[in-house]
Amino acid sequence: MPKATVDRFEDELAVLIVDGREVTRPREELPPEAREGDVLDLDTLKVDPAATERLRAQVRRARERAMKKKTPPPGNFDL
Repeated sequence: MPKATVDRFEDELAVLIVDGREVTRPREELPPEAREGDVLDLDTLKVDPAATERLRAQVRRARERAMKKKTPPPGNFDL
């Protein structure tokens, strides 16, 4: 079953990533609960919660690995 990731919304369009390419669909075709970062089943255009959580976990791990190699900038950045 083909999958797409919701990259962003631009006005009335949803920008999806499908096989590494950007594809647009009318926002109204997506379920109302769809948000950026969700994985969609392209056959049904429904959010796949399990695939979405796997993708978010991968992104978290990648961010953690990237941050281990960097030192925070000097100063106090509490806002």
